[in-house]
Amino acid sequence: QVQLAESGGGLVQTGGSLRLSCAGSGHFFSTYFSTYSMGWFRQAPGKGREFVAGITYRGGTTSYADSVKGRFTISRDNAKSTVYLQMNNQKPEDTALYYCAADQYGTTWATDGMKYWGKGTLVTVSS
Repeated sequence: QVQLAESGGGLVQTGGSLRLSCAGSGHFFSTYFSTYSMGWFRQAPGKGREFVAGITYRGGTTSYADSVKGRFTISRDNAKSTVYLQMNNQKPEDTALYYCAADQYGTTWATDGMKYWGKGTLVTVSS
């Protein structure tokens, strides 16, 4: 069974930084973590879930939503079965519940294409 656990959310002022972590567990998942494309998504109050950043399996390619390009960086540590999201120069519009998601050999970042999801971690950016 695959479980994803996000951490690192909290309250930050405009212009501040946070680093989110997503640790994966489950024997098969941990063993083959490098074969999973990992993504970060977010859902703001009253809005739908949207793609934020993704990194393909084996760490080949990173992708970002236009709204976070140049401010957010996604990375992964396959030895720790963990993916990170470094968020810099944060804005009030970044306030949302941030989710980690995984899809084995995934090549797209459509929300309905991700197979496994965490429960989310809340990020609040104050103005």
